[in-house]
Amino acid sequence: MIRLGSAAGYPFEGPRLLGGWTPPAAAAVYAVLYKPDPDEHPDRYAVTYVGHSDDLSRERFPFQHARAACWIKRAGSRWKVHICTYVAPGAARAHREQIVRELLAVYRPRCNAEQFEHDWPEHWIGHSR
Repeated sequence: MIRLGSAAGYPFEGPRLLGGWTPPAAAAVYAVLYKPDPDEHPDRYAVTYVGHSDDLSRERFPFQHARAACWIKRAGSRWKVHICTYVAPGAARAHREQIVRELLAVYRPRCNAEQFEHDWPEHWIGHSR
């Protein structure tokens, strides 16, 4: 298990090597990871892509996904790409999309075309005097 996100994070299953992984037929949020410095920090991962699916088995994993070439390039080899998944209990599509937006803001993964800023609108926190 790995925790991703702000504060306590979300408990993702994995990470596991993407090559050879068989995705379940389940709705989930997923993160694609690699180890930027495996010799120096073997337990440290970098998030390179975040997404969600109504059915992971239809996402064209492991390497037919539209962004797979970017993952492989970032990791240096298809055998260095990892994945972790979070099946949020009872999470509808809108909730999974919100989790993805949060993870995009926190990690700013390079293989995602869409990025989000992690800021708070002033009307949420009020004016300081």
